[in-house]
Amino acid sequence: MNVLAVGAHPDDLEILCGGTLAKYALRGDKVFMVSFTNGNMGHPDVDPPDMAAIRKDEFHASAALIGAEVIWMDVDDEMSEIHVEARLQMVDVMRYAKPDVILTHGPDDYHVDHRNAGQLVFEAAPLACVRNIRRELPELAKQPLIYHMDNIGGIGFIPQEFVDITETIELKKKMFLCHQSQTGWMQETSGFDFVEVIDTVGKFRGYHAGVPYAEGFKRLDAWYRGTTERILP
Repeated sequence: MNVLAVGAHPDDLEILCGGTLAKYALRGDKVFMVSFTNGNMGHPDVDPPDMAAIRKDEFHASAALIGAEVIWMDVDDEMSEIHVEARLQMVDVMRYAKPDVILTHGPDDYHVDHRNAGQLVFEAAPLACVRNIRRELPELAKQPLIYHMDNIGGIGFIPQEFVDITETIELKKKMFLCHQSQTGWMQETSGFDFVEVIDTVGKFRGYHAGVPYAEGFKRLDAWYRGTTERILP
């Protein structure tokens, strides 16, 4: 199975679905990790070009822990937009990865880049299958299934499905800790240690699912986008 995970910023996937991605990878699936933006606004004391380079290296280091392939879309942080060219760039990503399933942000997430990344996935998935949308790579044979991952804090998010990440929670934390440019700064600005956030949210979703640690997901339900099979690991 090919798994495409589209996060808005270089550390979003690790926080929100890192345990599931690790579980996919450990069972032998091909995992692609996408950062929609380059995270260049990720620290007030670092110039944006330098920050983008740092965050790209951190993202590669995190992906390497599970053998995932990185796709770096390089949109400037906080500057994402929904437009035709962005939609076609997402089509290109999908045609390259040939995903069976896509994990991404839901429409009610807190940040504009998160919402835009998820919206572009929604818009691009059917277009990736249209032969007359001619790009460098050929069209997909079938639309990939789309699952929305939890948002930070789980506010207003009611999962439909859960993945038991008890065996991958520590690997998930290690993936996040590759983002050393963010760990201290995020704690200073938010007041929260995000390793503790990862642990707490994992336990909270685990309570829902009856396991020590879990991640929650909602399937994007729309005509011709459903399935009768279990796709999550």
